Amino acid sequence: MDQPLRSNSQDCPEISVVAPCFNEQEGLIEFVQRMTRAADATVGDRYELLLVNDGSTDNTWPAIRAIAHTHPRVLGVNLSRNHGHQLAVSAGLSLARGKAVLIIDADLQDPPELLSKMLDRLNEGFDVVYGRRKTRARESAFKLLSAKYFYKILRLLSDVEIPADTGDFRLMSRRITDRLIAMPEHDRFLRGMIAWLGGKQTELLYDREPRFAGTTGYTLSKMVRLAANGVVGFSTKPLRMSIFMAAMGMLIGAGVVLYALTGYALGNVAPGWTSQALITVFFGVAQLGCLAIMGSYLGRTYMQVKARPIYMIDEITSSRELHESKSEQS
Repeated sequence: MDQPLRSNSQDCPEISVVAPCFNEQEGLIEFVQRMTRAADATVGDRYELLLVNDGSTDNTWPAIRAIAHTHPRVLGVNLSRNHGHQLAVSAGLSLARGKAVLIIDADLQDPPELLSKMLDRLNEGFDVVYGRRKTRARESAFKLLSAKYFYKILRLLSDVEIPADTGDFRLMSRRITDRLIAMPEHDRFLRGMIAWLGGKQTELLYDREPRFAGTTGYTLSKMVRLAANGVVGFSTKPLRMSIFMAAMGMLIGAGVVLYALTGYALGNVAPGWTSQALITVFFGVAQLGCLAIMGSYLGRTYMQVKARPIYMIDEITSSRELHESKSEQS
């Protein structure tokens, strides 16, 4: 990176902060206060904060509109429905104008105050500074264990080195952000996509805090879907595994045929339902497993070739829009 990001240029913000919000009305004001304090202390008034409402069912969007109409550096973005965390972030990234872009959730589990340290590392010449969790406060044993083994499986299967114990909390250069926006995937796994882009990437260790308010929007089904996107989106190894499973099935089948013919030749044929049942179950499970793996890839291909927009924005609001509206009325 030729020039430090903390420059005097006024052409665009030094930092864009993209914060997806789903049912965050209870903690939204606290998040905005902490995030804007951290940005003010780091780059002065040369930043923008994009609050992306991902189809919330509470009063998150009215709260975002109220904040955006009173805070000159806050932009409110309302999606047409709940598109999911990864697409909400993608919508925010498409609107971000900053020389560097921070992705952070609005639940305050990731501390906004780390912005300054992240920017220092970016100014050292890195393209991406991602937060890596040392500890995860108040998270269940099941979530900690499932996350641990998810990353182990992902690292085993993926063709791309994806750092363990990370989320989407990261600061990216403009170059990486533009390349990420240009990627056309519908089923998005952003931390994998960013890792795939390469460049100089480094970690920043931190302690993850409990949610400030409310409950997580990441249900078990959403976590499973995100994990599937991570594996299927960055590796063809599961397809190769299905070929291996089919080969093993054929080998075992050939062994069973040889065993049956040998028994028949020796006159030692004893009819039995147990062996038949085991063979049927084995081949049935193997075939269904192969079909499920191939179906996952086929489904992603089907969604991709339809070429629909990956998200729809209903409204964008800011204090500038409000002032312009008042000027027109007067």
